[in-house]
Amino acid sequence: MTVQHVPMNRRTVLRGAFAAAIGIPTAGALASCATGGAGDDDPTDGGNTGEASDTNPFGMAENTVVDAVIFDGGYGIDYVEFAAAILAETHSGSSVEVQSSTQIATELQPRFVGGNPPDLIDNSGAQSMGFNTILDQLEDLTDVIDAPNLEGTTIRDTLYGGVLAPGTFDGKLAAINYVLTVYALWYSASLFEENGWTPPTTWAEAKELGAAAAEQGKYLFLFGTEAATYYQTLCIDSAIIEGGDEVRLALENLEEGCWSHPAIQSVFTAFKEIIDLGYMKPGGSGTQFTAAQAQWSNGQEALLYPSGSWIENEMKDQTAEGFEMTGTNTFPVTADSTFPATALHSTAGEPFIVPSDAASVEGGKELLRTMLSKESAENFSKTKLAPTVIKDLVPEDGFGSTALVSQTDMLSAAGDDIFTYNFVATYGMNQEQLVFWNSFLDGQSTVEKLTADLQGLTDRIREDDSITKIEVQ
Repeated sequence: MTVQHVPMNRRTVLRGAFAAAIGIPTAGALASCATGGAGDDDPTDGGNTGEASDTNPFGMAENTVVDAVIFDGGYGIDYVEFAAAILAETHSGSSVEVQSSTQIATELQPRFVGGNPPDLIDNSGAQSMGFNTILDQLEDLTDVIDAPNLEGTTIRDTLYGGVLAPGTFDGKLAAINYVLTVYALWYSASLFEENGWTPPTTWAEAKELGAAAAEQGKYLFLFGTEAATYYQTLCIDSAIIEGGDEVRLALENLEEGCWSHPAIQSVFTAFKEIIDLGYMKPGGSGTQFTAAQAQWSNGQEALLYPSGSWIENEMKDQTAEGFEMTGTNTFPVTADSTFPATALHSTAGEPFIVPSDAASVEGGKELLRTMLSKESAENFSKTKLAPTVIKDLVPEDGFGSTALVSQTDMLSAAGDDIFTYNFVATYGMNQEQLVFWNSFLDGQSTVEKLTADLQGLTDRIREDDSITKIEVQ
């Protein structure tokens, strides 16, 4: 399956087929020189004066002070400070100044214009810089993934499948995304064990579980108004697993009749039956989404909840003791789905970039290499309870997090069968789609009405000549 490619500008045609995304870029594709950057012509700027070696593959100069600006969001900046301390130990005399920012574009675009950008940037958050505005000013980071980590293993060989694609633009690896988000159905393993329940693997099994939940005075699902489209994600994921990559491509490319694809319709129909049977907790369209989520994680009023893997951290203060939050794969309609039941919707985030005009391109890459090494990546997962793009680092106990254990299990089982899609964000569709899904989940809309509403929005965007369309292959 394919993984997400982010548009570099409004006129870019994106390329990245089903299997090709997993392998790009090739080892030699647009690889940047290890001694590139501002230091090439100025020996006083701390740039290109070091000697490359196995332990200093980019030739970072001695006594370099690496300038890193990190988005201070849900993950904070301490994980980069942790890697910075390791760099200071492995390169005596050098250090890292880690600065936090919540306004990346506002604060850093003037530095790009002035020719003095930081050496390493976490280009994340609502105020991140558009890659179309800075792409030609960024290093190709292929040499980073082809370098050895601190343990001596080539970084490329330590990565989960497909994680490079979100940072690849027209064949250039301009960003390395650091954190993995897994989209799944979440449940209490302890509650399931207590009642002898098992996670469903098809919609028919989900219906049976809904009946069992009703016998215990519980619901199968619940929702909150701002997160109603979490169920759109659930349905799309199910349809992609059921019907294959053609489902994803039809949606991504806003094809006429895409919402009427048989796989999507089979999912909508199965889901509507569950709603009509009363297995969805009513009143969600009038409930704030974290309050609804607390009804699941704390009140245990429903068995399953679809979300990205941020759910554990988001609800950490509103989760019942002994809940044992666990993720399970989104299920297809049938046992004969196009993609295996282990296929997974996951995408990499927190894009790290190295500007070519940085004072120490080599230092920025060396800090990123350090972050991608075992000790740093393990520290991130342990302290943030989220996986990085480095595989096989989370211990069996998930640092005490059952949710993290389940994420790594799902990622390992998926292998290269990892997919994502971006059409909702690309065209800003979520706000209107929320209206459609709140109505559907509350039982006020039919499959036919939901399909017509979603297709109508899609058609309006496709036919609007003022909006440049992004073709995905």
